[in-house]
Amino acid sequence: MKHIAAYLLLQLGGNTSPSAADIKSLLETAGAEADDSQLDKLISELEGKDINELIAEGSSKLASVPSGGGGGGGAAAASGGAAAGGAAAADAPAEEAKKEEEKEESDDDMGFGLFD
Repeated sequence: MKHIAAYLLLQLGGNTSPSAADIKSLLETAGAEADDSQLDKLISELEGKDINELIAEGSSKLASVPSGGGGGGGAAAASGGAAAGGAAAADAPAEEAKKEEEKEESDDDMGFGLFD
């Protein structure tokens, strides 16, 4: 993944066809090591291809991959349980949420905060 990221960064920087040496140099600058076998494979796979076309092709392939849940079965079961519990069950989570918010706002940060 780091090889692809370095390749894309070099392209964004104006190098239209980054070489293996360019990618190695960038990775070394960032303190990472390049894997020669993966780098050679990447360079050979991308040689002579337009990266924008490859990204568009990959995006269209990802669009066809299902990424939803199981048809809402879990949501239906959860909402049915809440309806069966009545108003008392609905009030309990609200009270717990209030207690958690108060606890988060307490001064457990040892005298300093993230944005102080």
